[in-house]
Amino acid sequence: MNIDNTQSQMRKGILEFCILSVIKRGEAYPSDIIEEMRAAGLQILEGTLYPLLTRLKNAAMLTYRWEESNSGPPRKYFSLTEKGEEFYKELEQTWNELSNAVNTLRTKTR
Repeated sequence: MNIDNTQSQMRKGILEFCILSVIKRGEAYPSDIIEEMRAAGLQILEGTLYPLLTRLKNAAMLTYRWEESNSGPPRKYFSLTEKGEEFYKELEQTWNELSNAVNTLRTKTR
């Protein structure tokens, strides 16, 4: 069995929740999301993040606004929509249930 594949699948499963967790705290620029994720120990590439942001925007979970930049092209800042807030709450509940169940199973003694 390949541990790398299993680890990758576990990370993919929580990536969306982690990205939404960052955006939930306030508007976020994609490079800031990447920086926060990396600081937390989760590696994410732009090639992974941008398609996810687009998919979430197309599903009406996110909205964005453009802001002019002094050092280059305009920046796109993402924020949660009302639908995105509700989706986040559901993901958070699921995460809490799964996390509690896994921790119970991991720490249970015979």
